[in-house]
Amino acid sequence: MILSVPALAQAPAADAAAADAAAAEAEQGLGEIVVTATRSAQSIQKVPISMQALGAEKLQERQVKGLSDFAALLPSVSFEGIGPGRNTAFFRGIVPAGGAYASVGYYLDDMPITGTEVPDIHAYDLERVEALSGPQGTLYGAGSLAGTIRLITNKPKLDKFEFGYDVEANKYGKGDFGGQLESYINVPLAPTLAMRAMGYYRRDGGYIDNTPNNGTFNDGSSSTLTLGDNNPNTSYTLDNSDIAKDDYNTIREFGGRFQLLWQPTEGWDITPEITAQKQVARGYFGYDPRVGDLEVHDYDQTKNDDRWYQAALSIHGHIGDWDIVSATGYFKRRTRTLNDYTYYTVTYDGFGPGYESYLQFFDNCTGSGASQQCQMINPTQYYHADTHRNKFTQELRISTPKDWPFDVTVGGFYQRQKNELNTSYAIRGLDTITGYTATGGGDVAGGLIGVPAMYGIAYDEDGNPYFDTSDVINANGNPLGTMILGTQAVKGDAFYYVEQDQLYHDKAIFAEGHYNITPTLKLTGGMRYFWTDYKVRGFAGVAGSAAGVGCTTPLPDDERLTCVNTNPNAADGTGRYKEDGETHKVALDWQFQPDKMVYFNYSTGFRPGGFNRPLRIRSLGKIVNVAPFKSETLTNFEVGVKTTWNNIFRFNAAVYYEKWNNIQYGVVVSGAQGAGMTGNAGKAEVKGIEYDADLRLGKVTISTSGAFNDAKLKGDFCNFALNTETESIAQLSSCTLGEFVEGSSPPTPQVAAANGTRLPRQPRFKGTTSIRYDTDLGDYAAYIQGAALYQTGATQDLNVESNELLGNTKGFVSFDFSGGIKKDGWSVTLFLQNAFDKRGQLTRNTFCSIDFCANSSRTFTIKPQFFGIRFGQKF
Repeated sequence: MILSVPALAQAPAADAAAADAAAAEAEQGLGEIVVTATRSAQSIQKVPISMQALGAEKLQERQVKGLSDFAALLPSVSFEGIGPGRNTAFFRGIVPAGGAYASVGYYLDDMPITGTEVPDIHAYDLERVEALSGPQGTLYGAGSLAGTIRLITNKPKLDKFEFGYDVEANKYGKGDFGGQLESYINVPLAPTLAMRAMGYYRRDGGYIDNTPNNGTFNDGSSSTLTLGDNNPNTSYTLDNSDIAKDDYNTIREFGGRFQLLWQPTEGWDITPEITAQKQVARGYFGYDPRVGDLEVHDYDQTKNDDRWYQAALSIHGHIGDWDIVSATGYFKRRTRTLNDYTYYTVTYDGFGPGYESYLQFFDNCTGSGASQQCQMINPTQYYHADTHRNKFTQELRISTPKDWPFDVTVGGFYQRQKNELNTSYAIRGLDTITGYTATGGGDVAGGLIGVPAMYGIAYDEDGNPYFDTSDVINANGNPLGTMILGTQAVKGDAFYYVEQDQLYHDKAIFAEGHYNITPTLKLTGGMRYFWTDYKVRGFAGVAGSAAGVGCTTPLPDDERLTCVNTNPNAADGTGRYKEDGETHKVALDWQFQPDKMVYFNYSTGFRPGGFNRPLRIRSLGKIVNVAPFKSETLTNFEVGVKTTWNNIFRFNAAVYYEKWNNIQYGVVVSGAQGAGMTGNAGKAEVKGIEYDADLRLGKVTISTSGAFNDAKLKGDFCNFALNTETESIAQLSSCTLGEFVEGSSPPTPQVAAANGTRLPRQPRFKGTTSIRYDTDLGDYAAYIQGAALYQTGATQDLNVESNELLGNTKGFVSFDFSGGIKKDGWSVTLFLQNAFDKRGQLTRNTFCSIDFCANSSRTFTIKPQFFGIRFGQKF
């Protein structure tokens, strides 16, 4: 087991004696690990599911600060993303690439946080982190298709005063300096009232260099754009010298938590709590190997300002012999994001002639009328978004009396989440331009660039543009002018804009019970019935999309949802999806010795489907329908053992087989101007083994854990394409390997991925091993520790053609070292992570569709070499 020291349960005070006994036992052996994964406090060795726990000491020893750090220590967990607050975790190779819900539950105590791209919760004053592998739908619902991660905080104590602080200074090997200050306090206020508070400030120095591009792209070619035509008089050279900076991916964050514990009467605990955090992460946390080691070429600012708070109220009590738990939570999050999207502009430029209207924009004019002459502005795109998420959650659980021959927990769950999206794919100054070049205007014979057009432009049979004198678009324009007056901005400076309100409702009733068939043989069963509905209303698209539903652009800046194109088929323009269903589990565990157990677990999980908005097809000049995507399900068969030997050796392992149906997969459909949809890719299966072990030999503790996953597609994944006859987008009813979709441009293979294709983003094997030596140096307790992290390579996309463009990540091994001394409540720790500065590749991502942006992809790795010193005191 990863944890080799006691972790106190989130349990009533009656369990304190057992926890103290466990602590005393740990001095001689491994100690007991108490968890609350099944909504009740019990030893991890008695829980008939595959799970791991990282205790407070382990989190500190391994310098865990957030999601990416503790995910590295959990072999069954992988993640993808582009930086703090923008990462999404996965379990056992179940890596959806689409859909509205997450596949992994992410909890702070009893409260679910949010869906994908979860906040990077700071790991301080935590009791432990629990990772539950496999479907957890019975107790944790729709967001726990593949697993659940729970961060359990330390709770207020009524019987003692506690205060502590930690100060850290650190540095990335060749990068910048950083540091953090953390502190907590626990104060008994009265015999039945106590408070606990935690606060921190953190600054991480960067390690990625945004280097000057010096007039070239990452392949050495010229960074001069032709701007969508063959006219030598229209060009723009990309130059990032104004924002080039070393170590540009810094993090600044601060936050805290405040909790109260009130025991109004014996057997009742009331715990209000609020946690808040603000994190500002700058730059990308991946690099472009074609530019250089830990180097990129960014042409605009990248920043993620992520602020959130969660308020929770937990009530735990007894009515007679019945145990009652109420958990109420409210989560509010706002993220304001800036991204460099220059490579989207580069992609448009690469399409060749006919894309002038996407790239040539004019302002700063002289003259007027037919003699007006305007100057071209910087055409590069950037991304800015302001996203609001609000979630209310209520759960009520009731458990039967402990003297009954069986125990059952029944409960109800309600959740309401509203997301407000305001997302701009923009060009600076687009909202104030005078005009833009008409399609074909760059190459029309005699055309004047930046001069107002009198006539429209058409194409002859050979594809050559000409002035169509029958199409007068501006009587005051110049007969040779090519500039259309006005702007293509949809709203503000957005060329493509998304403005939506999303509303989720989830309700469920559930029950889970245990019955001892014999004193050593226990049966567990559970079921959850759920109702979920989803509504989305708003706008997504370019100016032409707005015109298609009768809206005039630019849309007003001071109002939202003045133009709606989410669902033209509904009177109110709202897209809707609802469904209900059930998930269940059955487990049988045999405690054949007091410290040894074997178990079988059968469980199911689900992730709801959703609505797809219609998409605008450029070649048709109209909007076409897209069918909803279906819910996906996961069925898990698991056999495991949990054993302890003489309290010095602990070995746990599980073998599992999972069937994944109706995989939700995001697709960018050919001809849809880069817009995407979600479809169901088919079926997959996952076979794997997970294990963890600890061996304590006197002063030496050896811990290891690992996971092997063989995850692959079952059956061909047929692609999605436009059906010109029905004017709708759907999955091909049949597909042939090596054939292309008729009429698709660019050509789209009928088979996106063949039977047996490996599922992406998950290494076949991932593991970690640590060796720790504890000793005494006079009056000082000391330790030294070495640890290795290792994993094999992984594919990056389910679509085989896209994966070939991106390339697989490579396997790696990295080593961490730490050591420290402590005495009388103070401690000093030295640490060195990734000691040999390896570039352990985790994922690769692109700025736009892989087909077009693979050559500008970024590789995201483990941290480069990172070292520092930490001093702390506890009173």
